[in-house]
Amino acid sequence: MFYQAYELNHAALQPARAYADAVRLFYSNPLNPWSHTSWGRSIAGMAELFERTTRRYGKPAFGLDKTVVDWKTVPVAERVVWSRPFCQLIRFERALPAERRPDPKLLIVAPMSGHYATLLRGTAEALLPYADVYITDWADARMVPVTEGRFDLDDYIDYVIDMLHALGPDTHVMGVCQPSVPVLAAAAVMEARGDRFAPSTMTLMGGPVDTRRNPTAVNLLAEKKGIGWFRDNVIMQVPWPEPGFTREVYPGFLQLSGFMGMNLDRHIIAHKDFFMHLVKHDGDNAEKHREFYDEYLAVMDLTAEFYLQTVETVFVRHALPKGEMLHRGVPVEPSAIRNVALLTIEGENDDISGLGQTQAAQDLCLNIPADMRAHYVQPKVGHYGVFNGSRFRSEIVPRIVDFITSYGRDARVRTTPRLVRTRKA
Repeated sequence: MFYQAYELNHAALQPARAYADAVRLFYSNPLNPWSHTSWGRSIAGMAELFERTTRRYGKPAFGLDKTVVDWKTVPVAERVVWSRPFCQLIRFERALPAERRPDPKLLIVAPMSGHYATLLRGTAEALLPYADVYITDWADARMVPVTEGRFDLDDYIDYVIDMLHALGPDTHVMGVCQPSVPVLAAAAVMEARGDRFAPSTMTLMGGPVDTRRNPTAVNLLAEKKGIGWFRDNVIMQVPWPEPGFTREVYPGFLQLSGFMGMNLDRHIIAHKDFFMHLVKHDGDNAEKHREFYDEYLAVMDLTAEFYLQTVETVFVRHALPKGEMLHRGVPVEPSAIRNVALLTIEGENDDISGLGQTQAAQDLCLNIPADMRAHYVQPKVGHYGVFNGSRFRSEIVPRIVDFITSYGRDARVRTTPRLVRTRKA
């Protein structure tokens, strides 16, 4: 009943939100003399803060309509090239000359951990000048009718394999955070089968491959509580009248509460600063706050079976590094990977996936030749900075591009990537 109570509370606040929005519009209207005073801007600021902290944020748009390729600005169009009930694959199609040599195909597997794939907007945008970029756009489980069936970790791995088949040979795959484990598992399954559509390279970024290494607060909580606690306390049914009515899910608002609670002081300071920006009429900084939290506060539900299987496999049993992970009853063996080049990337100050957790993939994939693997730790960034921000664009992206171009199967000459600056955990 907790999910239903949450929905009722949200509905009950609707009149108050509408009133607050009217107050904001009244006191920010330039025709109103009070809008030019600190008092008037304070009233408008308080009204906006109330409305923003009590609303439900919908799925944001990617908004990537152009990029720069070969020093020229070219338009970009979103195309859905593959679709299933719980995911669609989006291609950011660049308007390039037909005679131009194709760029590497890059499949970005976005996290299915509460936020929408648009959280990786900056990741895709930074890579668009160098690659033919595809991204997984996971569905909000509350919007998927129960008649579409279940979706668990095995299905997730199957989806990744199917997408690689759809994209064809010589595709490069990137797993950002949570997908690092299923992407690694998919590559292992495909190599064990001798699948010719196995990716050319695999880039794992800030992922929980082995959470026993340098465990974070999130890792310790999962291990301490056990899977039974999660099943009893965080799994709820989607309320009426949503399309997924009666589907068992891990609600996005619970995940968001956990995210906010980890750094509550930072979020409180950020909202206080936002209010002061509004009072001081500092529009640029206020807009940056809106853009960040419009994305950060937009969350989606996860199917109960996927969430519980992931928590148990990755965080409680540590099945992959122990050699105990199964896919459809068959052991997942990273040692089967021999032809997929591996790049692992971590953030020095990552408080979600601790330092060394992603690097663990290097030890598991012991049959990948030494000259086809690399590990990099980005100094002075946390979890978000591993895949977004100025350091990502200036220091990480060039390494990724260099890696995938060096190990494409169609490359006539394979060279060791210029990833010499490696830091050990």
